[in-house]
Amino acid sequence: MPASPEAARPRVGTADAPAGSRWSLRNNSLALRLFLSATAWAVVILVITGIVLSSLYREGVERAFDRRLGVYLRTLVADVAAPEESGGFEKMSQTLGEPLFDLPLSGWYWQVKRVDPGKTETRASRSLWDGGLPGLQDAGVQPGSTGSREGYVQGPEDQRLRVVERAVDLGEEGHYVVSVAGDAAEIIDEVRAFDRALTATFIILAAVLLLTTMFQVRFGLAPLKRISAGLAAIRSGTAERLEGDFPVEIAPLARETNALIEANKEIVERARTHVGNLAHALKTPLSVIVNEAQARPGDPLADKVKEQADIMRDQVARHLERARIAARATTVGSVTEVTPVIVALARTMEKIHRDRGIAIDVHADENARFRGERPDLEEMVGNLVDNACKWATSRVAIEVGVDRPDQTSGRETVRIVVDDDGRGLSPSEREQVAQRGRRLDETKPGSGLGLSIVVELAALYGGGLVLGTAPIGGLRGQLTLPSAG
Repeated sequence: MPASPEAARPRVGTADAPAGSRWSLRNNSLALRLFLSATAWAVVILVITGIVLSSLYREGVERAFDRRLGVYLRTLVADVAAPEESGGFEKMSQTLGEPLFDLPLSGWYWQVKRVDPGKTETRASRSLWDGGLPGLQDAGVQPGSTGSREGYVQGPEDQRLRVVERAVDLGEEGHYVVSVAGDAAEIIDEVRAFDRALTATFIILAAVLLLTTMFQVRFGLAPLKRISAGLAAIRSGTAERLEGDFPVEIAPLARETNALIEANKEIVERARTHVGNLAHALKTPLSVIVNEAQARPGDPLADKVKEQADIMRDQVARHLERARIAARATTVGSVTEVTPVIVALARTMEKIHRDRGIAIDVHADENARFRGERPDLEEMVGNLVDNACKWATSRVAIEVGVDRPDQTSGRETVRIVVDDDGRGLSPSEREQVAQRGRRLDETKPGSGLGLSIVVELAALYGGGLVLGTAPIGGLRGQLTLPSAG
């Protein structure tokens, strides 16, 4: 009973493309290496520069503070060295013109100590109250070029003080140690304010340097990205060679890549020519042998010669076909749209099996693209669909999808599933039908080479054929091929 027009027309549906990003972050990339190395050096340089600048600023603040203390120190030395009739050590000023020397524990102190043996005596500012200042000489601080000692001490109430100290030798009038101290908090606060401003400035500078580094890396590696995009276009079949001008550093790479592509094409064309010549050279003698053997019916020798000649012809055709497909499979840039091929094959097979009323349903992903040549795809899918139609009762279903990259190859694959509602096959029968020349039912037309050809062609392209049980009851053939997506 012939199929209805609706059943005879292939039904094409669009499968959902696999979700997920095609891009992944690669830690072992040249751009990341350049960025991290530049960032590391920038951070090291900024940290070292910040430490040096902070140290230099602290030294400058300390020198300015010491000069301020030195003014008071010279005033005290002048009072100590004044003639006795002017008062000298006995009538020293208490304030030195600075009110902080009068405020108790203000952090600003002076002290004059006579160190003659047996004549120890001390004069101090009112702010020092009943305490005293530790001596820098006792702490081992050496005098500077001006004869003064500068350093930090712990004063009253554990105050941190900056002290300038000088020894005064007046001969018979006595030996004195004059000290002036100021609150070191002023130095610390000023240095901290500078450090905060310096840190904020360097953070902004680091951000600018990082952005500049990112721009330099992207700008500097842009030609390599163009080469990568060009190679992807060649691989996908949208271009035949690398085009454009490249910097002198990588221009030789582009030239050698184009030369390699041209050499590959020449080798493939030469191999095809040799395969064709060999096929013609062998077919003619074999045909002559077979014709001569057929001309002697009943002759056992002729029958044996014909039998062996047929085997030779089959083997020659098999290996020549393998060589031809292997050459085509290695050709760069061969891409075939899968859906048009599937739809055309479905219509053809429905016409061939019209008398049996076989309906073929097609559900294909419009984005499916096979990385190979159209005749090979037609041969593989044609054998699968033809085998399904031979064994189907009334229905064949074809589904085409694109699978995400697997963990081993990291590349997308095209999945073509052909189901029929026939009797199906047992596991042992599935192994037999995939072997060359093995047929389970001699009543069905064919040579028994169909599925074995599919297996061999798929293997040459790095794919495979898996036979199983179809949800609609018969045999399922799942063909996996490389995708050009």
